Amino acid sequence: MKIPYERRKSLYGYGFISVWLIGTVLWFLIPLIESFCYCFMDNASLKPDTGGMRKIWLSFHGTEWLANFKYAFAADPQFKQNLVSVLRDTAIQTPMILIFSLFIAVILNQEFKGRGFARAIFFLPVIIATGPVYNIISGNIASTGADSGAQFSTLFETDIVGDLLEFLGVMNISASLTDIINTVVTNIFGLVWSSGIQILIFLAALQNIPVSAKEAASMEGATSWEYFWKITLPYVSPMILANFIYTVIDSFTKTDNAVMIRVLAKQRDWDYAYAAAMAWSYFAIVMVVVGIIVAIVNKFIFYEVE
Repeated sequence: MKIPYERRKSLYGYGFISVWLIGTVLWFLIPLIESFCYCFMDNASLKPDTGGMRKIWLSFHGTEWLANFKYAFAADPQFKQNLVSVLRDTAIQTPMILIFSLFIAVILNQEFKGRGFARAIFFLPVIIATGPVYNIISGNIASTGADSGAQFSTLFETDIVGDLLEFLGVMNISASLTDIINTVVTNIFGLVWSSGIQILIFLAALQNIPVSAKEAASMEGATSWEYFWKITLPYVSPMILANFIYTVIDSFTKTDNAVMIRVLAKQRDWDYAYAAAMAWSYFAIVMVVVGIIVAIVNKFIFYEVE
């Protein structure tokens, strides 16, 4: 039986992605649907049993089927506190990551000796930013099992600036300012290490700026400052939105943020229904935040019309 060449190429493509399709259905879609169903099951009865999980659905009369969600937002004070903490930290860190990434990308886009090495240095954390490495960099050496001697811990101390500001009395101005400074200072390495992908995306956008735009700006006598605001920023603005979304989602889905730690702790305690309700509530909040960001930032994006 002869198969046309175009049809045969299509079959080759389906053959290559078949493993991915099977894996997506078996180990992503089915568990995703099952975890959503856990939200509406009795938490005390949802335990491992012979042949699977022992499942008992909540009553759908009135609001009893929302019992797990009520527990997450009304009976569990840690979940609400952790949620507010993650939202606050993300609101502070995301603009800083974007500004830092764009600043470094503009520098790395210039012609200078060692530019390739400099680009590799800033992208290196994306490759080696594993748990033990990041714990050492952030000063949490004890969790790695390494010797936390005085000299070694001082070398990777990340709260030196915070101690200095406290010594100068700056940290005592107000509680809110103290929290913001603490968040920024103690996570300075995390901010730098979370900017690798964003720098790469901004670099790609900068390299797509037409040479004619720079030549025209130069002929008009535009300064570097004017060129950045009139040419560079409008051309990279679509990537600002992309990086904004990526950074927000990356911050929300880190397993070391307070909400994820709480969800995983409930899961380890075999409170699967509560954990699923918190996880899906968190997912819905993340999607709402991303939607609001897209709606606001999209108004300031410059789209080139051919």
